[in-house]
Amino acid sequence: MKEKADIGMVGLAVMGENLSLNMESKGFTVALYNRTVPGVEEHVVSRFVKGRGQGKKFIGSESLEDLVRSLAVPRRIMMMVKAGDAVDALIDQLIPLLDKGDILIDGGNSYFADTVRRTKYVESKGMLFIGTGVSGGEEGALLGPSIMPGGSPEAWPHVKPIFQAIAAGVDDGSVCCDWVGRDGAGHFVKMVHNGIEYGDMQLICEAYLVMKDLLGMSPMEMHEVFKRWNQGDLNSYLIQITADILAYPDTDGEPLVDKILDTAGQKGTGKWASAVALDLGIPLTLISEAVYARCLSAVKQERVEASKVLSAPPGEFSGDRSALINDLEQALYASKIVSYTQGFTLLREAAKEYGWDLDHGAIAMLWRGGCIIRSVFLSKIRDAFGRNPDLSNLMLDPFFRERIERSQQAWRRVVSTAVLHGVWVPALSTALCYYDGFRNARLPANLLQAQRDYFGAHQYERIDASRGRFFHTNWTGRGGDTASSSYTL
Repeated sequence: MKEKADIGMVGLAVMGENLSLNMESKGFTVALYNRTVPGVEEHVVSRFVKGRGQGKKFIGSESLEDLVRSLAVPRRIMMMVKAGDAVDALIDQLIPLLDKGDILIDGGNSYFADTVRRTKYVESKGMLFIGTGVSGGEEGALLGPSIMPGGSPEAWPHVKPIFQAIAAGVDDGSVCCDWVGRDGAGHFVKMVHNGIEYGDMQLICEAYLVMKDLLGMSPMEMHEVFKRWNQGDLNSYLIQITADILAYPDTDGEPLVDKILDTAGQKGTGKWASAVALDLGIPLTLISEAVYARCLSAVKQERVEASKVLSAPPGEFSGDRSALINDLEQALYASKIVSYTQGFTLLREAAKEYGWDLDHGAIAMLWRGGCIIRSVFLSKIRDAFGRNPDLSNLMLDPFFRERIERSQQAWRRVVSTAVLHGVWVPALSTALCYYDGFRNARLPANLLQAQRDYFGAHQYERIDASRGRFFHTNWTGRGGDTASSSYTL
């Protein structure tokens, strides 16, 4: 074993433990520290070193001082602790123990604005900071996650060999890890990844609900559909695991999925994406709808009571079941295009707002392996930005434009059929609404601006005048000519 460790790991919960094992398996020596848990006889580090880490290149530390002393210079310390105050507290504990040029790495799901602040703070103390998204869950952490680092650019050469060694690889030999950008860029990209993940999962759940409630299909029948879909354009990790879940039996042999309570949890990253989109004026409608869907699922008892008094439309589905399943595949693909379109539009606007130089094609490549949203679909996004790096909207790329055009009627049939039969499809329908709004050269916002000017003198622009000229009308004859200065584009 090396006298000094290559990197330190603080926090040995699921992700920290598996990332440490991953690093060690690639030839790196890892120093370990975990805060002592009151009431636990054996320290977490000792238990790990004697268990999964036995005989491997780990250096156990009983204190942060021990951890720092065991590291080669420049010291690299990865913090895998709960996002929020715990990260700030740990940074403040570590800084007095470090030297100029040492590197702190936050690998948790931190809010990007916190990472912007922490980068400035740590740099002001003479050290370097990286805030990195890590996606792939327990298995990804162990076998190869997608890694999205941002922060102090000077730190990247010192962590690049480790991060790229442990990251997921794809068939063309590339790895799913590269530098994203300054300060909070890495955590912002991870936030958008998680938002798209929310959208993908909700779309899949709605496809499941259409098959279950409208077509009366059993979990095993649905398993076969998802298994087939995973052999085609929808091939992805989430489609694959959905097929697996639908075929998984409980101890009594009945489908386990039918016994799981229908209330969904969330850690907040999807909500963050929606809130930031509102701040930047980006219509992140599908991802936001997926967040609201989880919120609605949480009011279980209220829904149970409502189901006793609120009626569904009469009548059962009497159409062609196979045709609807084929339409559903097309609707899912078209809606997926909208979800990613909105996510990448948010990335583009954030880059302008925060001064980041984001490479959208490269970001798509970071997500091709290891992460939860990995799919063959992402190669198409890389190709789109390869054709036009300044592409403003994915739906304007020739490939995606043609695919939506090909899927459009199937998409409309699925949404209209579901709505007519009272089947809940908020993400599928809001995706279609976004498409219809975006392709529409003239929306009814002219009437909306007239309303705002009528009651608040907020002014409007005219189609027969140059942009930037504002007008006010005295609609009632009682309002005078004074206009508000609060017109906002």
